[in-house]
Amino acid sequence: MDKHQPILPETVNEIEFFLREISVIMKHKGRDILADFPITPPQFSALIWLYKDGDMTIGELSQKMYIACSTMTDLIDRMEKNNLVARVRDDRDRRVVRIHMLEYGQGIIQEVLAARRAYLNRILEKFTQEQAQQTEQVLQLIYKQMLTTN
Repeated sequence: MDKHQPILPETVNEIEFFLREISVIMKHKGRDILADFPITPPQFSALIWLYKDGDMTIGELSQKMYIACSTMTDLIDRMEKNNLVARVRDDRDRRVVRIHMLEYGQGIIQEVLAARRAYLNRILEKFTQEQAQQTEQVLQLIYKQMLTTN
């Protein structure tokens, strides 16, 4: 990184405030959107991880979601009953069971993401294309820095 002047504490405070508030608004709006779909917020979170990272074990999924394996097992049981996911034996090690998202689960996730993006698009309609791209670039910088910093 370039050497530059330190960022003022007031600026850090404001950025933290707005990121937190945006997160809360997105979470609430996301739950409102989910009310129109046959999945719960925890099921949505699990499906998003499977959509993003592919098949994984209950242990791996519980770590990503920061919930106990026993809670994850119950969640997966309900998702399996609703044809969102299936338990599949690993090809390389038959003792390992992976959670696989089914076509119905993929369809729901795509619909939910489309609804969330439509909401965000309504917000961004007030922006110019340049402002939207600048916002994306800044968020991308923050995201990348967070991934590489403890």
